[in-house]
Amino acid sequence: MPVPAESFTLAVDGAPASAIHSGPDHPSATVVIAHGAGAGMGHPFIGGFAEALNSSGVATLRFNFPYIDAGKKFPDRPPVAIAAWRAALAAATERAGGAPVWAAGKSFGGRMASMAVEQGMETAGLIFLGYPLHAPGKPQKPRDAHLYGLELPLLFLQGTRDPFALPGELEPVVERIGPNAELVWTEGGDHSFKVAYSRRGIEQDGALLAGPVLEFLRRHG
Repeated sequence: MPVPAESFTLAVDGAPASAIHSGPDHPSATVVIAHGAGAGMGHPFIGGFAEALNSSGVATLRFNFPYIDAGKKFPDRPPVAIAAWRAALAAATERAGGAPVWAAGKSFGGRMASMAVEQGMETAGLIFLGYPLHAPGKPQKPRDAHLYGLELPLLFLQGTRDPFALPGELEPVVERIGPNAELVWTEGGDHSFKVAYSRRGIEQDGALLAGPVLEFLRRHG
C-alpha cells in the first residue's frame, strides 16, 4: 500500500526549501532527514532510508537546504542551514501528532543538525548518517567541539572506509561525549555506505541503515 506523502515548501529566511512528509497515519515517531552537501533530498540513498522507516511505522520529513532549490553548487553557510533545520523540525512537529521527532542527516546535513541543537533546537535525539569529523586527509582539523555537552541521545552510523572519520578517530569522540552517544560501524562502507563489490543499489544502501536506527528509536522511545 502506498505511503501517504505531502509535498510542501518551507520558508527559510525568505528563501524556498522543498520538503516531503510521508508515513503512516499514526506514526510511532518522526525522523527529519537532511541530505549531504552534494545532493538533495531526492537522492536514492535518502529515499531508500526514508521508505524503509515509513514501512516500519515511522514518519519522515525530507527537506532541501535552500541552495539546492536555488540551483547552487556550494552548501549554505551554517546560519542559513541551521535556520532550515529549525523550519523543517517545526513542520515535522506540527504533523507528528505528539510522537517524538528525531533529527537525522547525511554528512553535512547531520553536522548542521548538531550545530542547530547546540544552539538550542529541541529534538528527541540526533542520528548521523556518516559524520564528517574532518575533511579527507585532514584529521588535524576536527569538527567536534560543538558535540561535547550535548545530553540528548546521539547515534553515529559510519562506514569503516569513510575518509571523513576512519576507525580509531570517531571512538574517542563518542567516548568523550558520554553514555548518551552510540557508534555503529558498517564494515567496508565508504562515506556513502557503499561496500566494494556489493551488488546493492544506492537505495538499498540507505534502506539498510533503517535497522539500527529503528532499534535506537525503540530503546530511547
